[in-house]
Amino acid sequence: MDSLYSNRLKKKPKNHRNYTTPLLFTSAIFLFCVVFFVVSRIFFSPPPTALFRNSEQVLHTQCSSSSVSGEKFLWYAPHSGFSNQLSEFKNAILIAAILNRTLIIPPVLDHHVVALGSCPKFRVLSPNDLRYAVWNHSIQLVRERRYISMADIIDLSSIASVSVRFIDFRVFVSMWCGVNFNLFCTEDLSVHSSLNEQLHQCGSSLSGHDSNMNKCVYASVEDCRTTVWTYQSDEKDGILDSFQADDELRKKKKISFIRKRKDIYKAFGPRSAAGAATVLAFGSLFTSQYKGSESYIDIHKAPKDQRIQLLIQKMEFLPFVPEILNAGKKFTYETIKAPFLCAQLRLLDGQFKNHWKTTFLGVKQVLNSLIQKGPLPIHLFVMTDLPFHNWTGSYLGELAKNSDDFKLIFLREEDKLIAQTAKKVLNPGHGMKLRFATSNFDGKEEQCNAVSLPDILLFIEETICSCATLGFIGTSGSTIAESIELMRKHNICSV
Repeated sequence: MDSLYSNRLKKKPKNHRNYTTPLLFTSAIFLFCVVFFVVSRIFFSPPPTALFRNSEQVLHTQCSSSSVSGEKFLWYAPHSGFSNQLSEFKNAILIAAILNRTLIIPPVLDHHVVALGSCPKFRVLSPNDLRYAVWNHSIQLVRERRYISMADIIDLSSIASVSVRFIDFRVFVSMWCGVNFNLFCTEDLSVHSSLNEQLHQCGSSLSGHDSNMNKCVYASVEDCRTTVWTYQSDEKDGILDSFQADDELRKKKKISFIRKRKDIYKAFGPRSAAGAATVLAFGSLFTSQYKGSESYIDIHKAPKDQRIQLLIQKMEFLPFVPEILNAGKKFTYETIKAPFLCAQLRLLDGQFKNHWKTTFLGVKQVLNSLIQKGPLPIHLFVMTDLPFHNWTGSYLGELAKNSDDFKLIFLREEDKLIAQTAKKVLNPGHGMKLRFATSNFDGKEEQCNAVSLPDILLFIEETICSCATLGFIGTSGSTIAESIELMRKHNICSV
């Protein structure tokens, strides 16, 4: 067979001709068709606005767009754990109301995936870098289809009467950057690549890395190292704050700036350079007291603005959404079914991993007191970041073995109640319902089905602890403990 095939190759046809010229002609025709196809796609196909546009063109287009005409937005960069994110969310609502801007509601970020640093020690990320880190993580949550809005966790109905305007981050980005998040539902990686590039450019501009873009975006460079924000204070605007870096820290960190107290309305209100911008972008809005001063935001009253004063009062406590509260109450009444004590023990995170002895000492004292009073066993709900399999050798391990005196109760992420509640939280889509009133955006069309349920164990645990009739023991210095104490103060379990 091989020899026959070889002979056929050697044998020339009777009417033999040179086929080289037709072959070159055919190749030329093919090349022309390819070039024509590419050129036609570039010049005659509709522009892929949902996938890719120059970021500066997008921003200027959106600033003049009818969907945002006359509207001004406020964006900020939350960070750290959930309690810190909630604290910042409250400050963002307050500042948006003062500046009469629509607040862009962020997602709940993964725990400590974005960190600020320590402001009293002047060791923090710059506002631009912090904004971009938060932007990237927020887009990652969308891309991985595990996004959950802060408004899906926190019930905002109590402040509806104060006329604060909101827009979901996904709605804003879809409208502002000219993207369709639903494209992340596809398996086409080339589409994902183009979409990621578009979002990268848009996020860079909104974060301030492309400098402030005319009257479109004003990215504030103020942070807790330089500024303490006030509102309607009797003090002179721009005076020095009481807390400053000492000489040793100035030399060590080469610090050249000083902290001033400034009125936020004068700095960013309608008569300021920032006031004309469609988007005003802040970095962190976290604040805490340190050495007699607020680290960043010192606004606790508005004597000349009754609307803001009312908002401050209402925002002292913002509850979880009903789905979460109902789940915590259900566990209390249907599973525990007895008076119980709650112990919130933070043992692994940050500074707390070095203070086990102090943390357990407070629990021992309370439990010993209850043992004397009876009856036994004492029902104890344990809320801790220490996994159950690591309890051996610790005080928690001792409590678990003492079944005569104590009945320990706790929740796990895999428990049915957690999954059921997570599905209920996703279904109403509280965040997507807070879309911009004049936008034609249909949130339902822009959402892929979630591939994983949101992590809501912490929120249900806090609710259960707020229902503890025998009392609550919280870890000193923990923001989670402070949140539970606030819930107990407002009798959330009896509502």
